[in-house]
Amino acid sequence: MEHTGNSLAALNFYIDAGVDEVIGEDPVDRFAESQAAVAAPRPVAARAAPLAKTTETHTPNRTQTEADISARTLAAGAADLAALRGAMEGFDACPLKKTAANTVFGAGNPAAPIMLVGEAPGADEDRQGQPFVGVSGQLLDRMLASIGLDREGVYITNMLAWRPPGNRKPTPEETSMCLPFIRRHIELVAPRILVFVGGTSATTLLDAKQGITRMRGRWFVYPPDGDAGARAIPAMPIFHPAYLLRNPGLKRLAWIDLLAIKARLEDIS
Repeated sequence: MEHTGNSLAALNFYIDAGVDEVIGEDPVDRFAESQAAVAAPRPVAARAAPLAKTTETHTPNRTQTEADISARTLAAGAADLAALRGAMEGFDACPLKKTAANTVFGAGNPAAPIMLVGEAPGADEDRQGQPFVGVSGQLLDRMLASIGLDREGVYITNMLAWRPPGNRKPTPEETSMCLPFIRRHIELVAPRILVFVGGTSATTLLDAKQGITRMRGRWFVYPPDGDAGARAIPAMPIFHPAYLLRNPGLKRLAWIDLLAIKARLEDIS
């Protein structure tokens, strides 16, 4: 009985730590793999046309790797969403792709005026290959419905297309490799309004230092560098549905933010 109790305690510990599925029988140090993948020499992809500034990554104090350059070249060469998806599915330099079941690209209506960008796929999203289909996605659907929207009236994607094992935080190297793809994704969809779902996508794509509690409910301009060649898009960060599930008292603030988004949509329609 004592052995069973210890096993149950260990299992509960893993669940609380975010371990929600078994990938292999033996533990693997993914951080070591990430460093090895970054350090390993790779052939440099053929140079494409000069990149638009909106596909540049905002990673100060970090040297661009060959994987970063390859991602930027592939992203810049994608003329439409189908080409971008193909480029991402063929990009093998990101360690996250090695443990992910699917490339989670996007869902909804790419012609819709509003585009939502989350952080990264979870276990349900990874299995189904679609963004926001788990418990958090169900709450997001209800949030959208509260202001008269559904999946056909928005376009949804994530900053990262591949699930980090155990839902861990992606490393700076992994994020840097994925940034050119999400920036090109936004360029191709060209929404009238951007909504960053969660603090990670908001701070990264807006190149901001503030946390989500200070950024939510405020309008920002994307891209943040004021590129004269890119169309400025009004952008609002909101709480991630997973965060609201853990902190239901914040749903009142989320409702205020949704009303502001609804009002902005009405202004541009």
